[in-house]
Amino acid sequence: MEKFRRVEAAALPFDQANCDTDQIVPARFLRKPRKVGYGQFLFHDLRFDESGAEKPGFVLNEAPYREARILVADRNFGCGSSREHAVWALYDFGFRAAIAPSFGDIFFNNSFQNGFLPIVLVDERCAELRRQLRERPGAPMAVDLEAQTVTAPDGSVDRFEIEPFRKECLLMGVDDIGFTLKQRDRIAEFALGLEREMTWLQQESV
Repeated sequence: MEKFRRVEAAALPFDQANCDTDQIVPARFLRKPRKVGYGQFLFHDLRFDESGAEKPGFVLNEAPYREARILVADRNFGCGSSREHAVWALYDFGFRAAIAPSFGDIFFNNSFQNGFLPIVLVDERCAELRRQLRERPGAPMAVDLEAQTVTAPDGSVDRFEIEPFRKECLLMGVDDIGFTLKQRDRIAEFALGLEREMTWLQQESV
């Protein structure tokens, strides 16, 4: 998993509230292996018509936003099913962070396990960020995980909160399992110490 420290890039305003995981990646693509790259399926039915042509007017099909790496969404982004593929689709397309007033709970947790940073800011602030991005298509924003700040196109800065453990894992580029495996020497040392101190736990040989 790629380490997350700071991302400075174009940002995408996504005004739809309650965007569910089936809109992020439709269910019919879920059987495909991760190695195919889920970025091609991101917002598929919103981006393309039945012939596969891009739908005019959808924000991700507009040239200034094609290289966006930060998404600024409306409330309850990623609600619906538990599919981890929704995060894969965003990540594989190139997005590294999403900012919204709220997220679907499972989507929020899945994000951290895949090196993707979900940031919660108040509703009014998210609306203001989207307004700035619509007025200045392709304008950059910056997300600094170490400082826990978001820098808007106009240069204003917001601070966001994140659990220390999740922050550490993102900075290290590991998920929960990867973090545990990095502690294997300490775990082994603890186990040996436990055996020495609690000999009564050991089974006697017959």
